[in-house]
Amino acid sequence: MMSVFMHGKDPSPTLPTRGRESDGGASHRLPPCGGDGRQARGGILARTIATLGILSSLLLAQPALALDKAAVESQFQAWLEKTVWPEAEKNKVPRETFEAAFKGVSLNWSLPDLVPPGEKPPEEQKQSQAEFSTPAPYFDEKKLAALALKGRLLRGQRQNLLERIEKTYGVPGEIVLALWGRETAFGAGSSPYPAMQVLATKAFMSTRKDLFLKELIAALQISAQDKIDPKMMKSSWAGAMGQPQFMPSSFLKYAVDFDRDGKVDIWNSVPDALASIANYMAQKGWQRGRGWGVEVTIPDSVSCAQEGPDRARPVSKWVGDGIARLDGKPFAPADLKGDGMMMVPAGRFGPAFIVTPNFYALKEYNNSDLYALYVGNLADRIANPRAGAFAGKWGDVGKMLRSDVQDMQEALVKKGYDVGKVDGLPGYKTRRSIGEFEAKSGLKQTCYPDAGLKAKIR
Repeated sequence: MMSVFMHGKDPSPTLPTRGRESDGGASHRLPPCGGDGRQARGGILARTIATLGILSSLLLAQPALALDKAAVESQFQAWLEKTVWPEAEKNKVPRETFEAAFKGVSLNWSLPDLVPPGEKPPEEQKQSQAEFSTPAPYFDEKKLAALALKGRLLRGQRQNLLERIEKTYGVPGEIVLALWGRETAFGAGSSPYPAMQVLATKAFMSTRKDLFLKELIAALQISAQDKIDPKMMKSSWAGAMGQPQFMPSSFLKYAVDFDRDGKVDIWNSVPDALASIANYMAQKGWQRGRGWGVEVTIPDSVSCAQEGPDRARPVSKWVGDGIARLDGKPFAPADLKGDGMMMVPAGRFGPAFIVTPNFYALKEYNNSDLYALYVGNLADRIANPRAGAFAGKWGDVGKMLRSDVQDMQEALVKKGYDVGKVDGLPGYKTRRSIGEFEAKSGLKQTCYPDAGLKAKIR
């Protein structure tokens, strides 16, 4: 899914993620020099000759590599003219905008996921053996508290702006601030790359060339329509731009000129950046007058295998089952009448929530349950200084191998359960399938994979 932005990791590793989503990956350490011991038997002379031979090979290889890069750079310049320009012209991009965008632009060889012409794309890395980690570190309390403090200060400073934005789009100021804070630390996070260079490099020789070509054309349209100097358009390594971290296609759909200066500037104009975030959320289904959700207690008598937007019920029915807000407050009347969904990201081993459709609007910004929970919790803290971390503690989870979880998913599928994507990651469909299996088998419901359960599912 192509979200607002592309989350991932910078080459100096967040997009990120923003890209996310993309965390981690294998390190690229050189193997130790030397052999199996037999090479040493020739003494110092043999080792010296071998060393000189290696150095000579490296020295000879360097000019060839430089020549190869120079040839690829030439191909890149020809590609800009033969491929990009016709597409740009078709989309009403003036020639002067095109020339300004690529004047002096060369390939950025430091970007990840590049496949130079003539090279084969890397084989898809099998991640099935990697462990998935506990959610606990994601909710770093020190970072969350610092963002919340800054967010409350900005809420006071920008109160009039946030009120106008909420009146226009129906999205509360604390939600807008929380997204802004999570994405770029309220605009402080740098996007150091020239967007045109990033997008052109990736459109020319990445593993997703077609996607980035569309984004490159969108960036050219932005420069032309909004009279933005292309050199001023900065992005992350994946092309996500400005304070909201919009991809160019999202900019064209959702970015707005809220300060009415005649141009849309999500890099330097705070009103434009924040209103663009709110406009995005509104168009993705944010329901005016409702929050994102609340932490709850779920009695043991209530099945935890009821997660997901496809199992929404009026909140009043969840309350009737014995589910209560963890803070002891009653649900708001608007929430009691509206739909709510159970959310237990760690099954019975972590915090539990009743979320509203707005939770899934937050996921449109970054398709991750934990991301939406993070933004929701940060928004609560910005709105209320007394709000803090989730009361429920994350249990000792996330230590199974992905291959083991994938085996469990495959076994559940054979038994007729819908686990969603069979990928070794326990999404809500996998969690509730585990809970349904546990209930059917007379086991204690946990709604989360563990090593002892694997053999039982088989």
